[in-house]
Amino acid sequence: MPDLSSPASSSSAHRLAILGAESSGKSLLAEALAQRYQSVWVPEYLREFVDTHQRVPTEAEQILIARTQVERELALLPESKGWLFCDTSPLMTALYSRHYFGRVDAELEILEKQHRYDFIVVTAPDFPWTPDGLQRESPAVRQQIHEDLLDLLDEREIPFLMVSGSLQERVEQVDFALSFLLA
Repeated sequence: MPDLSSPASSSSAHRLAILGAESSGKSLLAEALAQRYQSVWVPEYLREFVDTHQRVPTEAEQILIARTQVERELALLPESKGWLFCDTSPLMTALYSRHYFGRVDAELEILEKQHRYDFIVVTAPDFPWTPDGLQRESPAVRQQIHEDLLDLLDEREIPFLMVSGSLQERVEQVDFALSFLLA
């Protein structure tokens, strides 16, 4: 089994995590950034899980969701060109575990705290909320998760870039920030 807690700097490519609440445009942004930077992106495994199983994961399956997400990052990292754009992270899986189950499995908590990214983008919940029947709960839950995410990042002193507006505006905001990191 690969070391899922390895730091992001173990490759010449950099990992950029896109975090945010449900229906906030993470997948759209990850795909658009991969296209902009002629690289690859890691889709959110949770979405695939829900589509395949036609249900949301149980508390015991949260670690599977996070592990699979990270394994897919590691698998795509050699294909990336400069940046690997990651649609979510173990931190979001743990955040949702806290929200829905009131706790985080010990193994997930370790993965959440040890898995690192070179840059973090948070998507503002300003896209229209769209129900999907299984995974998305409500605009109120989206707002609560957004606030919980910001609190957690601030508490852990994890720097991030908040993006908002249209998809094009978000791409431009990330592009502007990355231009400084790449200089």
